[in-house]
Amino acid sequence: MDRGPGHKSGAEDRQRPLLCHRGLVNYQIVVQGSEHFQLEVCLLDEEGRVVAKGTGGRGQLRVPSAHLWWPYLMHEHPAYLYSLEVKLTAQTAAGFVSDFYTLPVGIRTVAVTESQFRINGKPFYFHGVNKHEDADIRGKGFDWPLLVKDFNLLRWLGANAFRTSHYPYAEEVMQLCDRYGIVVIDESPGVGIVLAQSFSNVSLQHHLEVMEEMVRRDKNHPAVVMWSVANEPASFLKPAGYYFKTLIAHTKALDPSRPVTFVTNSNYEADLAVPYVDVICVNSYYSWYHDYGHMEVIQLQLATQFESWYKTYQKPIIQSEYGAETITGFHEDPPLMFSEEYQKGLLEQYHVVLDQKRKEYVVGELIWNFADFMTDQSPQRAIGNRKGIFTRQRQPKSAAFLLRERYWKLANETKYHGSAVKSQCVGNSPFTF
Repeated sequence: MDRGPGHKSGAEDRQRPLLCHRGLVNYQIVVQGSEHFQLEVCLLDEEGRVVAKGTGGRGQLRVPSAHLWWPYLMHEHPAYLYSLEVKLTAQTAAGFVSDFYTLPVGIRTVAVTESQFRINGKPFYFHGVNKHEDADIRGKGFDWPLLVKDFNLLRWLGANAFRTSHYPYAEEVMQLCDRYGIVVIDESPGVGIVLAQSFSNVSLQHHLEVMEEMVRRDKNHPAVVMWSVANEPASFLKPAGYYFKTLIAHTKALDPSRPVTFVTNSNYEADLAVPYVDVICVNSYYSWYHDYGHMEVIQLQLATQFESWYKTYQKPIIQSEYGAETITGFHEDPPLMFSEEYQKGLLEQYHVVLDQKRKEYVVGELIWNFADFMTDQSPQRAIGNRKGIFTRQRQPKSAAFLLRERYWKLANETKYHGSAVKSQCVGNSPFTF
C-alpha cells in the first residue's frame, strides 16, 4: 500500500497501542532439586525489548507505559502479549549451567460492579458461544486442525468469548485464546451435581481439589476472566448453600483477581448458591423444553427472568445458555420445532429482550451451542444434540448468519479510538480458510 511521501518502513511502520498505563506483573517461581542456583527474570515486549527485570523466586515487575491485553473487537490492538523469561543458573559438577523458561503474559484488569463486567476499566459485553471439544472424525478431545477451524469461525462470527462447557479444555485452546483475544469463562467438570449425596463432604473435598488444579493450570492466561465452579447443579437443595459458599470462597482465596460464578437453571426464589457468586449466569430454554412452539411467550418470560434475578441480587447477569435444536435442511413456514426457521425465530425473540436489558444489567449472551455434538442415544436426540449454529462438520445453519449480523453490530456499537471494528476474516466466508 502506498502511504505517501516521507513514510518510513520497517519497525517504525507498525502501529502501536496508546501507552498510558503502568503494568504490574507479580511472579513466583518454584525450583526443585539443587538449592545452589540463581534466578533472573526479564519481561520482553512483542519486539523482544526488555521492559522490566527482577531477581529471585518471588517479586513484582513494574512496566511503565504498559501495552494492555484487550479482547478481540474491543481494541484496535487486541491480545498484546509480553514474554516472561526466567533464567536459572545452577552450579553442577561440570560447572555453571543455565536453563530458560518463557511464559506469555498479558497485562489487564477485571472488575465487576452491580451492573457491569469491566476489562481494563471499560464495560465488556460477552457475545459468544458455548462449545464442546467434539467433532465427527476424532470424537471428543483435542484436535489442532479442528481448533484452528473453530477459531476462524469464531472470528468470522464476531464472537469475543466462550465458556468451556462443561470441563477445562486443552491448554492449547487457552494459549490460542490468549493470542486471539477470545475471552474465556473457565468451567470445572462440576456437572450433574443433582442428588442430595452429591453435596456430601467427600464430594466437596474433591471439588475443592479440582478447583485448585484448574486455577493452578490456567491462572496465567489473560484470556481467562472468570471461573465457573459448576453447571446446573441442584442449587435449590438445602445442602447447596454451604457447599457453594465454601467452594466459591476457596476459589476466591486461590485467585482473588478473578470473579467466580456457577451456571444455574434454578428458580431465583429457590436458589441457595447464587448469593455467593459475583456474576449470575442463567440457562433458560423458553419455547423449547416447555411451551413447545409458542415463541410469542419468550419476551415476557425472559424479561421476567432477568428482572426477578436482578431485583433480588443486584448483580450483573449473563444469559449463559439459550437455543433450539435444528436439523439442517428442515424448513417450515410457519416455523415448526427442529426447522431452521424455528431456531432463527427463537433467537430473534431472545435478542429483543437482551437488547433491552443489556442497557441496564445484562452483561452477556452465550448461544447453546457453537456446533452440534454427539450425546448418548435417546428418543429425545436425533443423532446427538442439534442446537449448534454450525453442524458437527462445521457447516453453517441459517442461525449462524443471523448471529454473525448481531455480533458484528454489537461490536460496532462501541467504537474505540473513533473507528468501527472490521471483520478480520480473509475473503467473504469463513469456509475458505
